[in-house]
Amino acid sequence: MTQAVTARVVPDVPTLAVDEGFSYRVPSSLVDRVGVGAIVRVPLAARRVRGYVVGMESIPESEAPGSLKDVRALSSDIPVFTAAMLPTLVWAADYYVAPLARVLAKTAPPNLPKRPPVPALPGIPPTDGPLSDVAASAAGDGPSRSVQAVAGARWTDLIRGAISAPLRAGKSVLVAAPTVVEVARLAAGLRYDLGARVVEVGDGSDADVTAAWSEAATTGGLAVVGTMRVLWWPVRNLSMVILVEEGRPGMKERQTPTVVAGRLARKRAAHEGLQMVRVGRVPTVESVQERPEIIRTPGRLWGPVQVVDRTEDPPGRGLLAERVRTAIAGTASRGGRVFLFTHRRGYAPAARCVNCRLLRSCPGCGSRPDHRTTCSRCETALGGCPSCGGNRFEPLGAAVGRVIEDARRLVGDAVGEVRGGRQVMVGTEADLVAVPEVDLAVVVDADGLVRGATYRAAEDALSVLSRVAATVRRDGRARMMLQTADIRQPVYEALRRADPFPYLKDELDIRRRLSLPPFGEVMVVEVAGSDDGSILDEALDAAIVYGPARAGDRLRWMVQGDDLTGVKRKLREAVVNLRRQALRVRVDVDPRDF
Repeated sequence: MTQAVTARVVPDVPTLAVDEGFSYRVPSSLVDRVGVGAIVRVPLAARRVRGYVVGMESIPESEAPGSLKDVRALSSDIPVFTAAMLPTLVWAADYYVAPLARVLAKTAPPNLPKRPPVPALPGIPPTDGPLSDVAASAAGDGPSRSVQAVAGARWTDLIRGAISAPLRAGKSVLVAAPTVVEVARLAAGLRYDLGARVVEVGDGSDADVTAAWSEAATTGGLAVVGTMRVLWWPVRNLSMVILVEEGRPGMKERQTPTVVAGRLARKRAAHEGLQMVRVGRVPTVESVQERPEIIRTPGRLWGPVQVVDRTEDPPGRGLLAERVRTAIAGTASRGGRVFLFTHRRGYAPAARCVNCRLLRSCPGCGSRPDHRTTCSRCETALGGCPSCGGNRFEPLGAAVGRVIEDARRLVGDAVGEVRGGRQVMVGTEADLVAVPEVDLAVVVDADGLVRGATYRAAEDALSVLSRVAATVRRDGRARMMLQTADIRQPVYEALRRADPFPYLKDELDIRRRLSLPPFGEVMVVEVAGSDDGSILDEALDAAIVYGPARAGDRLRWMVQGDDLTGVKRKLREAVVNLRRQALRVRVDVDPRDF
């Protein structure tokens, strides 16, 4: 009996309305070349569009609907995703309330790929290290394992020891780092021993990225090193995924779908039987909750930390405590390097009461208030100081420019921004990748980070501050000085001890009680173009909802629940309807800022 071959195709149209895809007949000339993951050209309404094949089926010719349209062309001989990846891709679209077409597009390179010539790969010398066991599992198709490697330095050596064995066995490894600067450093370090087996995916041209994608998709035995976008790629013979500092902002996508690298990597590892390795100084709360194998390398995770109590200063003293000013001047006079860390531009400083010097916080949720009279997180009225009733507050932090001006009064023109190469450098989180080893690091306002307006603020602060502490050289009198008006803050104790685990376990207990991630779910929904605060009432009726609050020209809702699966299903339908009304809708699942 003659068989008709059909393909289920999701058109490359960024709308939730086509997620189910459409069936097309595959012409006999393409039957042997079209499969799951193929990019094809198909008719849609009066247009011909790109689409992604998500399923294939053979049915008797007599049962094939006569109305089926044909696949018109195959765009590339290389599939952009595999059948094993498809469950992860469908999960990402559902979990992040994103069009499936937009998720599938992330697996493809910027240009249509072409099959590259087979490269000549160098041999690999035997390498040992703390991750040798998981390396052996990856090389020999062993059971999937989840490992958290906690290390203060020499991450390149640690990763080399994890990937050498699988590369020798013809298996490939994905390594994702937060920034292109760190990608370049890591790739350069690995390339020293592994040569052409290292495929670096930086911020090159579309042609360069497409060439890297094509090599990774067709050649086994490679280490593919890039930012988190490589986690979507269909790497040939993939056996292991390595995440470097998965809790950093660069490990979450800001555009729809707002995917978190850790979640995506864990799903791929589970569905494809991969080894999962995280590397960093401070694990995430989510990682601790999953109870991975902990491998801790010898040595301190970061340099010594001295906490400076700012409540001892008289009111109006300024940005820097007297002890800190003395340390900066002394270090500079000895020819040492100093790094002054402050918030990135846009952060409001923390503040304390001028009368009693109590650190100001929201009485409702405990977060750091900004300049408004109500809390930006929970909209509680802030009022005066809860201790003395005072209404005057002074800032404890400032942007880069003001810190530079203050430091110049101490050491003159030796002060400048990090990339200026001065002896005394002032910078933000964005500058940390460029800071050399220093003799003194100063955190001007730690409380502004810890008291942020998100439930992750303290966890993120520990991650950032540990990176600042890691800039301090490990000898002599070198140290980090951290200014605070809240010396009992658990984050600072974790920094003093150079041990994040007690804090992370306590934070995990707090999240459990409040049903916050990883025990519950949180998402933010924004709608622009409407003043109707009830437009999402039906979709969100089964969740805890805060808002809507106005944010510029948008209405903003924060949604929380133990399991938002049903809410997201209703929300998908609501989003389709709202966009048909020409309203702009953004859904941020697992938000970092709200």
